Amino acid sequence: MKTRAVRLYGKEDLRLEEFELPAIKDDEILARVVSDSICMSSFKAAEQGADHKRVPNNVAENPVIIGHEFCGEIVEVGAKWQSQFKAGQKFAIQPALNYKGSLDAPGYSYQYIGGDATYIIIPHEVMEMGCLLPYEADSFFGGSLTEPLSCVIGTFHAMYHTVRGSYEHAMGIKEGGSMAILAGVGPMGLAAIDYIIHCDRRPGFLVVTDIDDARLARAEKLLSPAEAKKNGVTLIYKNTREGDPVAELKELNGGKGYDDVLCFAPVAAVVQQADALLGDDGCLNFFAGPQDPKFSAMFNFYNVHYASTHVVGTSGGNTADMIEALEMIGQGKLDPSILVTHIGGLNAVIETTLNLPKVPGGKKLIYTGIEMPLTAIADFEEKGKTDPMYAELAKLVAKTNGLWNAEAEAYLLKTLTK
Repeated sequence: MKTRAVRLYGKEDLRLEEFELPAIKDDEILARVVSDSICMSSFKAAEQGADHKRVPNNVAENPVIIGHEFCGEIVEVGAKWQSQFKAGQKFAIQPALNYKGSLDAPGYSYQYIGGDATYIIIPHEVMEMGCLLPYEADSFFGGSLTEPLSCVIGTFHAMYHTVRGSYEHAMGIKEGGSMAILAGVGPMGLAAIDYIIHCDRRPGFLVVTDIDDARLARAEKLLSPAEAKKNGVTLIYKNTREGDPVAELKELNGGKGYDDVLCFAPVAAVVQQADALLGDDGCLNFFAGPQDPKFSAMFNFYNVHYASTHVVGTSGGNTADMIEALEMIGQGKLDPSILVTHIGGLNAVIETTLNLPKVPGGKKLIYTGIEMPLTAIADFEEKGKTDPMYAELAKLVAKTNGLWNAEAEAYLLKTLTK
């Protein structure tokens, strides 16, 4: 079977190519990819080429398919897996396989599996590690976004608090406590807010900061204080561009430091602000992944010693986190659409990936079976003045406050799939 895919050959060397897939083995699965969400990690892999830890040294001779946040449909199942999977089944994939301690992962390391392709071969290790996950929903894009959502879920599970008088750590946030999410109204910040006000372990007080009124207003519209209150959380959005952010945020919390503080920007000043906001036994979660390997910031070690403050960080979630994301999406507790700001086809992958830090907005969602320039959802209405397809898309997303949705996805695929 032929596939079209974006393959990495070396530093900034991405190519959209058509080639023949080999016949699947008894321990493999043939699948059709429908959607892939472009991740900053793919940009980093494209920038670093073979220097990237997950990219093979011989990538120039054996190019790999990029993209690791994908969802699709099983086409053919090898004999070994026919009791567990069947043709027509929707799936999502946990790319962090950790197979025999290897860093190899779909989207970085394999010739025949990655999200930016029309058809792929899923190797045996994906199934053996329990990383091929059935996905039941009326759309594909939600399955693509379970991986980034699992990163958010995982970071909350990694937080901890100390148990005085013992050497045990109580994992998770302080239930019913106070939490601050700094620089938290970007796409992953919104996902964090959505999760923490709808999951089973919630703070009692949550403040979310940014320095842009428009972004804060959008966040408040999508994830309102009223919605948070229904789940027992007092939610406040705060612009910290001016004044003394630390003093003002502590004042909102009754003059006290916070139990849990999450930093969503790799900026030294924001990290130091997060440190200054920690209360006794406070946990600082550094979520933002910096590109600079020498990135650092000051941290108050007096408080580490006397107030038991501490810091955690995670890079990705695990399979259990993805399963939790899938379950919460299925239950209507998590809305993956709040992450998406742009839609495009396979033809838009190379330019988008190589320029991802310069493209504003949230997640860039790719439908691999269509041709479409990367387009901001916010631009649908304007483009609709001259293109009836965009006009219809604008009407469909208007039903969900400008967010991407299953109806819009179905219309797009029906209109553009050849």
